[in-house]
Amino acid sequence: MGTFPIVKEGFVYIGSLLLITALVAAVNPHWSLFPAFLTLFLGFFFRNPNRKSPKDTSSILSPADGRVMSIVEVNDDEFVNEPGTKVSIFLSVFDVHVNRSPVEGEIKYQQYICGRYRPAYKEAAAWENERHSIGIESVHGRVLVTQIAGILARRIVSWVTLGAQLEKGQRYGMIKFGSCTELTVPKNVVIEVKKGDRVVGGISVIGRIAN
Repeated sequence: MGTFPIVKEGFVYIGSLLLITALVAAVNPHWSLFPAFLTLFLGFFFRNPNRKSPKDTSSILSPADGRVMSIVEVNDDEFVNEPGTKVSIFLSVFDVHVNRSPVEGEIKYQQYICGRYRPAYKEAAAWENERHSIGIESVHGRVLVTQIAGILARRIVSWVTLGAQLEKGQRYGMIKFGSCTELTVPKNVVIEVKKGDRVVGGISVIGRIAN
């Protein structure tokens, strides 16, 4: 994934609104204010900021910008295959929607599931909504990251494939227009965030490997 300040998935939306704005402005400049505002908002929504992630091997980074919605103990049988902790992060339409790898490692598991479009903050969304999961094998064990579509989201974008090597903090995909990202880590990870905390993808430390 490139480092252009706007992800390419936003070009068609922004370009279309720019054209509409120009056409409306030719008729009445005052009427063009609304599509011009939407154009600016979409440029803001599809922003792709450059970030320098901490490289210490013990930390597990947040895969997304947003607010920690829940932290629950789980017994994951999808990829981690052991008891662990699942941290759910809700992304509003004002958050950066580019997702980043929480660890360095290889993608050993990948699954996309079509589904419904319940609000991302609803508990049922994790099971019923469109979602995309990747399982990453790191030197300290396995982690699972799941992108979950929300009521406004209609497409999950992935820029990686099975077998790809990810660096910590590397961009690997995005969810359009409001969503949730879940991070499942093994039991040897000590969680350092709490419900309600704001986190920044590729920067905030969700947890650390216990010594």
